[in-house]
Amino acid sequence: MLTNLFSSFDPSTSFGIQINWILTILILMMLPNKFWFIESRMSILKMILGNFIEKKMKFIYFNKQFIQNMKSMFLLILTMNLTGLTPYVFTPSSHLSVSLALSLPIWISLMTFSWSNFTNLMFAHLLPISTPTLISPFMILVESISNLIRPISLSVRLTANMIAGHLLLTLLGNINSINTIWLIMILQIVMVMFEIAVAMIQAYVFTILMTMYSSEIP
Repeated sequence: MLTNLFSSFDPSTSFGIQINWILTILILMMLPNKFWFIESRMSILKMILGNFIEKKMKFIYFNKQFIQNMKSMFLLILTMNLTGLTPYVFTPSSHLSVSLALSLPIWISLMTFSWSNFTNLMFAHLLPISTPTLISPFMILVESISNLIRPISLSVRLTANMIAGHLLLTLLGNINSINTIWLIMILQIVMVMFEIAVAMIQAYVFTILMTMYSSEIP
């Protein structure tokens, strides 16, 4: 398993200890700090991120309950992405089953609600305005396929970006040349900073796209 690049995505380490569960418990123990400290760093960071994502979503789709749900999903995905950068920790968002479990239920609920309550408008949405009659069947087929693959594209985008970054870190970590040790350390630091940025961007993109899809409901 040491020579396998994808061994970093295993749910347990070579010692047989599932450190990811230990880290999850530690994170859950850190979260209640806001109940003991009025303005803890964790609560301030959570408030800043929550307010930022809420302001961005209000420009797309103003529904208070849905925005609160998307804020929770943003923080959940961000937490999974950042904890996955810890050594020997399982990365949940790098598995398609986890990302599909986040996108598919919301997409199914949105489609069920919209097609059951606004059937005529949803049918009209499949055909863009001013489409020539000759290509209307083709456009309906294209719009239907693009609508059906939305949860898959969301999940694959999140999974592929997280896998690519972790594979680059694994490849850099396998270089054992003494002559280039300082260069490797600098590259590792740069890559970790880049992965932190990617983790935040992917969580933001996932929630914003889901909000945009929900805004298309009449």
